[in-house]
Amino acid sequence: MTITERVEHDMIGHITVPSAAYYGAHTARAVENFPISGVTLATQPFLIEAMATVKQAAAVANRDVGLLPATLAEAIIAACKDIRGGALHEQFVVDLIQGGAGTSSNMNANEVIANRALEHLGEPLGRYTVLHPLEHVNLGQSTNDVYPTAIKLALDRHIQALLTALTGLRSAFAEKGAEFANILKIGRTQLQDAVPMTLGREFTAFAVTLAEDERRLSEARLLLYELNLGGTAIGTALNAHPEYRDLAVAQLRDLTGIDRLVSATDLIEATQDVGVFVQLSGVLKRIAVKLSKTCNDLRLLSSGPRAGFNEINLPARQAGSSIMPGKVNPVIPEVVNQIAFEVIGNDVTITLAAEGGQLQLNAFEPIIARSLFASIEHLTAGARVLATHCVSGITANTDQLARNVTDSIGVITALSPLIGYEQATSIAGSALADGRSSIELILEKGLLTREQIDQAITVGALTGTATSA
Repeated sequence: MTITERVEHDMIGHITVPSAAYYGAHTARAVENFPISGVTLATQPFLIEAMATVKQAAAVANRDVGLLPATLAEAIIAACKDIRGGALHEQFVVDLIQGGAGTSSNMNANEVIANRALEHLGEPLGRYTVLHPLEHVNLGQSTNDVYPTAIKLALDRHIQALLTALTGLRSAFAEKGAEFANILKIGRTQLQDAVPMTLGREFTAFAVTLAEDERRLSEARLLLYELNLGGTAIGTALNAHPEYRDLAVAQLRDLTGIDRLVSATDLIEATQDVGVFVQLSGVLKRIAVKLSKTCNDLRLLSSGPRAGFNEINLPARQAGSSIMPGKVNPVIPEVVNQIAFEVIGNDVTITLAAEGGQLQLNAFEPIIARSLFASIEHLTAGARVLATHCVSGITANTDQLARNVTDSIGVITALSPLIGYEQATSIAGSALADGRSSIELILEKGLLTREQIDQAITVGALTGTATSA
């Protein structure tokens, strides 16, 4: 008869796990306790690989200080390399939302690594008398220094992906800025006609604001590089070798290629503080708010096509209505708006979780991590989709834009230096009252010639880019 289960134990008692499972009793207990979101560690490959990286660095450090036998260390290192290469990710079955300050995530990693290491040693799964998840894989460690360190390493990789996506979106806006450089339009303040500008400058501004956000995100990223690894439970380094801390962090630098990784100057403060996550969340919220504002602008500028602004055309991506034939909606900006709403909500969650920490540890890092991962992943996807499915395909309605400039009373601002403020005010009032253009009334009253008007409302004159002869 085939044995399909094995019996393991923890401090609570005995529990069965599938015989082929690489996880053990602590993980199985967590699966029972936290059927919360259905979203498991397996959905976060960066976090799994980061935990394996931390465990590999710890194994090397413990081997080098003489606490971990070389044969066991090499087996653990080999297991960690397997996981970092993508193996066994499906064995990380604990829900991202969990009690215990991330202990279940750390236990899941310890058990999977231990059992994979046992395989490398030619031993069956679960033979912890040879190599133990806690005594060997977790040697000199605590969830309270391993878990936040792994979160920071995972976030670093997520941030790189987001920066790449934002750069692509910025380039898409900049290309449109160049394409639309000579197309005049009316600028608006408070949704009212203001003064002329170019459509190119409008799109260039979208690119510039993204560049600012990229810089803020890069600055926040640097704060992730201060680690509390080696502090163990509360930052006192209890049960860790005196040389372990420096050796482990040095190994992390080698394994990750992040030369800026450093040990915190005060491990007790670093273990209880989650300010870096609050800071990062604030920057993500900033990006979300500004992206959402940009998408609002795109939806306004493309509104219509007959009864709205109708100044630009967004690419038609899908039918917009089950009842209104021919209707096309701005679905890409709309989905980015919704991502922004989520990120703003996640920032509230992170804020409350950070404030709710007590004394030497914040127990709510799992929800902080889950919220940060979701915000970054969705912003990354949203930026990519906005660039490829929307911005790159935007076209300008040049006839409508030209009519708006000609018909708007906003153009009178450019002509007021030539005819005087009082006369310009009178012309603007008459234009509004009679439904006629300001230019038509100026010509009719003989205040300026057509040639003078044309010289005053060139692209260069109206946008401050005119060059002297």
